[in-house]
Amino acid sequence: MTDHTKAHPATVDRAPVADLGRLAASGRVPAPEVMAGRARRWGWWYFVESWLLGSKAWAVSILLYMVVMPLLYLVALGLGLGNLVDSGAGSVDGVPYLVFVGPALLVSTVVMSVGGELTYPVMAGFKWQRLYYGPHATPVTPEQIAVGQLVGVMIRFVVQAAIFWALLLIFDAAPSGWSWLVIPIAVLTAAAFGGPLQAYAATLEDEGYQFAFVQRFVIMPMFLFAGTFFPLSVMPLALQWIGWVSPVWHGTQLARQATYGAAEPLWLTLTHVIVLVAMAAAGVLVARRVYARRMGS
Repeated sequence: MTDHTKAHPATVDRAPVADLGRLAASGRVPAPEVMAGRARRWGWWYFVESWLLGSKAWAVSILLYMVVMPLLYLVALGLGLGNLVDSGAGSVDGVPYLVFVGPALLVSTVVMSVGGELTYPVMAGFKWQRLYYGPHATPVTPEQIAVGQLVGVMIRFVVQAAIFWALLLIFDAAPSGWSWLVIPIAVLTAAAFGGPLQAYAATLEDEGYQFAFVQRFVIMPMFLFAGTFFPLSVMPLALQWIGWVSPVWHGTQLARQATYGAAEPLWLTLTHVIVLVAMAAAGVLVARRVYARRMGS
């Protein structure tokens, strides 16, 4: 038994070396300068791959959240509250309440998830776990790490939005043949909020109350006062500005056009798209600069 326990670690230690030797002898390993060049070009995607692999550890809980949360919203707000609204007002915006609120819940749910993905995880990358500094020791740049972090989160939101859209179809809450467009609309809306939020989170050296403040006084008002549950026009004019400056309202209006053909002038539709694209682009640009400054590049 003593000989066996002594031999076992040696066998384990030699195996990876032998495998690497065979791989190098096969000629399939690129030269270091080639690998460095690929990292400089595709470093953002390499970080996305590592982020996705790391996410597998909690994939089951994420999947449950993606399915259970939409079901609870659609049953409680769409069917429960919807029956009361339909029996009283008859319809909202010319459609049943579930059809009206469904796309808004999809967009707002995805955007609310941004608060959990681009606040504490960003700080963990810099401070607690320092996951950004391993890739930074390679030719991968801080700017690529910033982009990779955002893209990885957006890939998750593609799946989340697709599941919610499938549930809308099951609940007969997306009658339009173009309803699938809510998936890219929701992801664009999440990027419009997530890019600036990521940039802000990257500026923080420590977290005291800032993320809680964002959750309570930014994310929650967007959810409640951005036309999610009722048309923005029925709110007092003094509160309508919350919707105008909120990416959730712009995304919700686009989603309603996609799911049931909500009527809006072309100039307003273009405004929604321009605002969302501009916010996402500005957030990415600022995040890239903040990551580069903090990581000494």
